[in-house]
Formats: sequence, structure tokens, C-alpha cells
Amino acid sequence: MLNIANKNLNYDRPIMVDEGIYWIGFYDKQSGLHCNPYLIIEGDEAVVIDGGSRPDFPTVLMKILQTGVNPSSIKALIYQHYDPDLCGSVPNFEKIIKRSDLMIISDRTNNAFIRHYYVTSPLTALDEISHRFVFSTGRELKFIPTPYAHAAGSFVTFDAKSGVVFTSDIFGSYAVEWDLFLTFGSNCYDCTQYSACPGNKKYCPIPDILNFHRLLMPSERILRLTIETISRLPLKLIVPQHGSIIYEPNDIIHICKLLVDLKGVGIDGISDDRPFCQLGDLSCLMETFKKQ
Repeated sequence: MLNIANKNLNYDRPIMVDEGIYWIGFYDKQSGLHCNPYLIIEGDEAVVIDGGSRPDFPTVLMKILQTGVNPSSIKALIYQHYDPDLCGSVPNFEKIIKRSDLMIISDRTNNAFIRHYYVTSPLTALDEISHRFVFSTGRELKFIPTPYAHAAGSFVTFDAKSGVVFTSDIFGSYAVEWDLFLTFGSNCYDCTQYSACPGNKKYCPIPDILNFHRLLMPSERILRLTIETISRLPLKLIVPQHGSIIYEPNDIIHICKLLVDLKGVGIDGISDDRPFCQLGDLSCLMETFKKQ
């Protein structure tokens, strides 16, 4: 892994995250939703993960070119779910790549929506390629399903060579305060005073990470299952599509614990703590029809 702790980052350029892996996103200082497309270069081949929105495409393309990659060497576009901030630029990529064998890879349920982005290339489902993409060098990307986190066909991508896991919305955040690489520090692990940092930091990222998951994930159970699935990987870096990269082992453990224990996620935040057996009460509907 690269020594990234003390980098002076230039967000106007592609940023190397690990060997052959580049952040090619757009640092929008006015937006709280930072979208992070990634480029993986292996020999004379490349793939793009969660390529980004249509408005961001000129910036993403510029950064691809700055890495020295010819767009025609991009063999695959990987989309970990179907939201427009990931998939909106699919037609732009197709026009610039100009490959008849370009693969657009996602879960089969995602492809039912991705086709509506005016896609002309064949859509490849994960099960058609045994949930993996293999470069000609043998470098392998594994696609691990994380259903309903937050889409039915959501998945994460694990690069076995680097130990980088691209987690899409998981471990993401919505915040105007942003850096590509995130560290907590040892004094953060037992802290619960997020609004008044004992270490006098001006900004604590934890509340924004937790609130993002409360808002976006469907339920506590789904979030716990997803974190458990990711934690089984021999990972070294967590690279979300929103928010910041988490690279310190203790930081990764810390945020995983916070998310596993998080309450009020999705439906669990609005169901009044009723047991599931009590949800779906149709008595009001029955009374309505009785009065007619």
C-alpha cells in the first residue's frame, strides 16, 4: 500500500490510491455528496468502477487521460448499483471508448435499470462471468453481493492484488467537509462527544457517516449483514463511492463497529419500535370499507 498519510493532494489531478488504482473524481466544494469514480490500470488494460454522473464526465475523462490511459484500452465499466450519480455517463463512456467488445458489468437486477441510460453495449450480469473480472495478466476483481445495501442488486468489488474493496455507498458520507483520505486518531475510538471534539478538531466526520447510513440503508439488519460480509474479506483499504477512503486498520475496525451497532437505520427509524409482527396493520382500511 502506498504511504498516503502525508500526501499533499491535488484534486485537479488523478490520485493514485494503490498500485494501478486511481481516484478520478470531481471535488465539488459546494456539494455534500462527493462522488468517487475509480480507474484500475493493469498492463495495457483498464476498467472504470462507478464512472459517475453525466455532468461530471468531462472532469472524469480529463483525469483518465492524465493517467496516460487511452480510453480505447478500457475493457469494462463496472456499476455497483444503478443510481444516476454512478451510471449517468454510460453513453459518454461508450462514445469515447469505441469498443465493440466493451463490457458493462452489474448485477442482473441493476441491468434492468441501467439499460434506460441509453446504453448500446451488451449488459453483462455478474452470474454470467462467475462474479469476477480477470485481466489478461491474471489480476482478478471479485464481485461480492450486498443485497439491499441499498439496492436489491448492490455489490462490492474486491481487488485481490491490492486488498482494496470498492464499497459503493457503504462507508459513505454526506458532508461539505471532505478529504479523500480519512483518519480518526486513537483518541476517537472511545469518544461519543461528536459535537465537541476533546481533541479540538474543527470537524468530526463520524456523525455524517452515521447519518448517511441511517438515511440510505433500508434497515439495521441489512446494514449489519453487509458490514459482516465486507469484514470477511482480507481487505487493506475501504474505498467508497461517496465520502472518503479509510485506510488505517484501527479506523476500519472502529467504523465497522459503529455501523454494526447503529440504530434508527431506514425503516427501523420510523417504525415506532413496534415488533415486525405488528407492522402492516390493516384495521384502518377495514374500517373504511365498513363505513361505505
